[in-house]
Amino acid sequence: MSELFQSIDKLKPLYDKAYQFVMFLCKVLLVVDIGITCMSVAGRYVPFIPDPAWSEEVVLTCMSYMAVLSAALAIRRNAHIRMTALDSYLPKAMVKGLDILADLAVLVLALIMIVIGWQYASGIGAKGSYVSMPWLSRFWMYFPVPLAGIAMLIFELEALYNHVKDVVLGEEAKV
Repeated sequence: MSELFQSIDKLKPLYDKAYQFVMFLCKVLLVVDIGITCMSVAGRYVPFIPDPAWSEEVVLTCMSYMAVLSAALAIRRNAHIRMTALDSYLPKAMVKGLDILADLAVLVLALIMIVIGWQYASGIGAKGSYVSMPWLSRFWMYFPVPLAGIAMLIFELEALYNHVKDVVLGEEAKV
């Protein structure tokens, strides 16, 4: 059984690359967000700096991307909000079982985000446009949900695998 886990462990570099890509995307979005916000605020007070009408919508869209993608990143680092106050009072096997149950629930949420999010993005989003940029589809405003669902699915599969590996191999997995 440990040979199976060893061969699956070879996929870890792919998870690392996916994490690095999503982290890079969040960093770029943050820099764009800060740059546009600074330009917009300065444009209100400095006459020669433009204050574009589209700045607020673009900043809000970038923030929505960052919010949901950073939540997906938290899954990989096991930093998402969870209840652990009672873990020390419960049997370890029950805690591991509850971790797997939570992983399955988040996996279902990721699938729902992908399917329903894509329906909204390609349906409602594709039919509208930004108020200040009528040439740009609102698809991009709804697209963070299925995109984050894909990232969550990837990172949750890894978390679920690690929990199952821990249950199957026990102390052997920590070596």
